[in-house]
Amino acid sequence: MEKVAMEGYTFVDGGVCAAKGFRAGGVYCGIKDNPDKKNDLMVVAADAMCNAAAVYTQNKVKGAPVLVMKKHLKATCGKTMAVVANSKNANTCNADGEEKAEAMCALTAKELGVKPEEILVMSTGVIGQILPIEPIQNALPALCRNLKASAEGAHEAAVAIMTTDTFAKEIAVEFSLGGVTCHLGGMAKGSGMIHPNMATTLNCITTDAAVPAELLQKALSDVVKVTYNCLSVDGDQSTNDTCLLMASGAAGNPEVAADSAEYTVFRNALYCVMMNLTRMLAYDGEGATKLLECKVSGAKDLDTAIVVAKSVVCSPLLKCAMFGADANWGRVLCAVGYAPAEFDINQVAVTLASRAGSVDVCRNGAGIEFSEDIAKKVLLEDEIEILVSIGDGPAAATAWGCDLTYDYVKINGDYRS
Repeated sequence: MEKVAMEGYTFVDGGVCAAKGFRAGGVYCGIKDNPDKKNDLMVVAADAMCNAAAVYTQNKVKGAPVLVMKKHLKATCGKTMAVVANSKNANTCNADGEEKAEAMCALTAKELGVKPEEILVMSTGVIGQILPIEPIQNALPALCRNLKASAEGAHEAAVAIMTTDTFAKEIAVEFSLGGVTCHLGGMAKGSGMIHPNMATTLNCITTDAAVPAELLQKALSDVVKVTYNCLSVDGDQSTNDTCLLMASGAAGNPEVAADSAEYTVFRNALYCVMMNLTRMLAYDGEGATKLLECKVSGAKDLDTAIVVAKSVVCSPLLKCAMFGADANWGRVLCAVGYAPAEFDINQVAVTLASRAGSVDVCRNGAGIEFSEDIAKKVLLEDEIEILVSIGDGPAAATAWGCDLTYDYVKINGDYRS
């Protein structure tokens, strides 16, 4: 799939290691039997203590790593040295969950020569299974010795957090702050059990810009609202959702101040990376064949636009229609209509678009004549835009999702095996 560029931001290689001051790596440690020996343990480490911010799942059931990460960031006042993460096992709903998460931090801290509370932890995989600590303990010494400040190290780490993902999700951008070249890169995992609200998946984002922890948190929380929180694959919100943002300051720019032009530049860099990662996550939804992007315009405010856009991409019937390349626009209007927002349904217009062209299917809240053949051609593409206008207001928003296919049921029918 194509990256979506933004003016002033240049895509570069390196993922989480594009930013100066970070090293990463991943290995197969054997948490689960895996004939392909795909990486299942990773570490992203800073060269020195760095500022950090995070957002987490809003599910009442929270994985032990989420609880431990929150505790550690509070203890260090928003600073960290590294994050350790595993796949295959979520370490959730286990009596010894927090003990195991703390152990992962302590083991990593020992290898890096820092304090346990300076290490953060994430896990993803099956819920309710005891996490074996021995494979992690055995693999961490070599993993920490061989961390690399390179695209290779970043990719090893990105692969290690994959579960049913079909490809590693990485991106990085270069931009200027106060005349100094800075970088911001990220990696994400997620294919199923993805639904707002935050954080939807496991995500690790790094930057070498100098940004205080409180501004990192503000930027992350703001951008999450219009990216990951506007993403849904299947309507199931994970227990382990986490998005971590770390800033090394190694680029050497003057520290970003609140309400400054530099803060806006930094926030937009964060948006560019997180928006593209969101698109990758939607594109790689379990069993998906199409990325769905619903763009709502004409709303009275941002919250209204977000609610309507999310309502459309979350509709199972609409997702099925997109799988079948069926221009059943009534399912769009139905989803718009049950969105918990106030607007005039008689002003709603709908257009379906893709690389193959576009077709108007609804105006003033009612259907209009259109060519089914052209619509079919539009909807056979693997990236579909659903353009919805709900009036003449100033606000707009985008939500991302995917089609619902036979393979989604197959994947989740034997997920544990």
